[in-house]
Amino acid sequence: MSLTLHFHPLASFCHKVLIALYENGTPFTANQVDLSNPAERAALLDLWPIGKFPVLRDDARKQTLPESTIIIEYLDRHYAGHTRFLPEDADRALQVRLQDRFYDLYVHEPMQKIVADRIRPAGAKDSHGVDEARARLTTSYGMIDREMATRSWALGDAFSLADCAAAPALFYANEVWPIGDAQAEARAYLDRLKTRPSYARVLKEAEPYFVMFPR
Repeated sequence: MSLTLHFHPLASFCHKVLIALYENGTPFTANQVDLSNPAERAALLDLWPIGKFPVLRDDARKQTLPESTIIIEYLDRHYAGHTRFLPEDADRALQVRLQDRFYDLYVHEPMQKIVADRIRPAGAKDSHGVDEARARLTTSYGMIDREMATRSWALGDAFSLADCAAAPALFYANEVWPIGDAQAEARAYLDRLKTRPSYARVLKEAEPYFVMFPR
């Protein structure tokens, strides 16, 4: 196969790319990376010196791509399927990218702040940073709730890059700072994402690793 995804099943940004791959049944080789294994970590660093996944390697086109959003845009351009992740209309595509950034920066990032704090040693906790992250999530949940009152997916009726970003961001954020009863539309959106076949498959494959998630 031309495409190889270097990833881990528990990693939230890997979920984002796996959704896109599964949405269109795109053939790829999955290379699961254990960062605690020196050889596997070194191999990932050779591909992407930052050392984070996901990383996509396309041997046919001799391209190595990091960063989940970039990978999905690349797939949409060079391995397009029935689900198009970016609309052809430039203004509409801009709105999709805006939502993608929203979920990465204002849901995913504060969620990761809370998770990272849970694995810090007792003397290095950042309670102020965690409080800020929870406040940011609360604000974001309210925004999502208002938007999803009239939409099935992030930008309307069509599943897109924005929904690939929203699924893992909301799934893990809800684990560390639950969406409240007052945000029923946001909760319903998360439920739709979790039952979307592409993300349901990702979650099923991640199940054996959820014990590693800090609670």
